[in-house]
Amino acid sequence: MLISLPLILPGYRIFTFNYMAVFVIVGLGMNVLVGDTGQVSLGHAGFLAIGAYTMVLLMTRLAVPFPVALVMAGFVSALFGFLLGLPALRLAGPYLAIATLGFGLAVTQIIAHSALFGGHMGLVVPDTTLGPFQLSGDVSKYYVIVGITFLLALGVRNLSATRVGRAFRAIRDSEIAAATMGVDVSYYKTLSFAVSAALTGIAGGLLALMTGFISPGVFTFTLSLMFLAMVVFGGLGSITGAVLGSIVMGYLNLEMDAFQEFPILGPALEGFSERFMSTVGLPNFGWVVRGKR
Repeated sequence: MLISLPLILPGYRIFTFNYMAVFVIVGLGMNVLVGDTGQVSLGHAGFLAIGAYTMVLLMTRLAVPFPVALVMAGFVSALFGFLLGLPALRLAGPYLAIATLGFGLAVTQIIAHSALFGGHMGLVVPDTTLGPFQLSGDVSKYYVIVGITFLLALGVRNLSATRVGRAFRAIRDSEIAAATMGVDVSYYKTLSFAVSAALTGIAGGLLALMTGFISPGVFTFTLSLMFLAMVVFGGLGSITGAVLGSIVMGYLNLEMDAFQEFPILGPALEGFSERFMSTVGLPNFGWVVRGKR
């Protein structure tokens, strides 16, 4: 079915499917962090930016082939996720959310004010090839993006069934009980940040491939809110739910011109967050994310 879509859909719809596939990869990463491990992030747009800019800079400055540059985008994002995860070990709930929010905003500001990253003018993605194939149109990019999305979804599903996935869920349910069972809580919490960041970084590279241009205005706080909303909408801890939530939110984001500040849903989400926090309160936010007191 997915293979035949480019044969029956108009070109602009293929672009839409590419965009939703990128969101699905981010949703898979958010599900590892938020759904499986019970942590929270309001700064994942920063990891998306790191992945996008890493890939484009490697391709433009060092002439690194696209596949290698994409892998490096995931690796560099994972490194930043690991580094962010270290101080996050002492934080939880809203305090962790604030720390990740600061990270995301800092990444955007650094990119916007650095000549290396093109500043506010952004960077143009160079002509991209995959072996003998030129990735110049939405259809050719579709097969690459959807294929990578499928492989990553399969990898995340397999990860969930391993000892690592069980350790993530044990930490989500109770860090004390997990530690009692011999789970290295610090290691696995940091690992979940790294895995989530790696997936988001790869999504950033594919976003750059898809659009052909990147600028700091894309990677906003509103986008980070959307990423969190995807896994909440689909159901925390559910890979299928994360995929469906990502598809819905990705479609809405694109249709409402997400490359600017979100005109409707963004302020609505921010207003909801403010009302939610004022009603629930900081001390109780942690158990809301984990689903238990």
